Amino acid sequence: MSQENEAFAEIEKHREQIDAIDKQLVRLLNERAGHSLDIRALKPDAHMGLYDPKREEEIFAKLSSYNEGPLYNENLVEIYRGILKVMKEVPSRD
Repeated sequence: MSQENEAFAEIEKHREQIDAIDKQLVRLLNERAGHSLDIRALKPDAHMGLYDPKREEEIFAKLSSYNEGPLYNENLVEIYRGILKVMKEVPSRD
């Protein structure tokens, strides 16, 4: 097998792994959204506002403690800002 073909084969192996990880991420993001919706429904009874900037900062701090790289903490915060924005926009399950 030529070096080029070996490289293509390695790329395909990595892509298959990425596809498997993406599948897990989608499942986990939907699971996370379900919990977010449950919390959203409970907040009025707990006399809590829907937006909690302190909680977001706690999430970002936890991400940093979980991070082993190669992503930088700033990268994870950027990703999670997008996730949290979308979670706020997900329609309630009424």
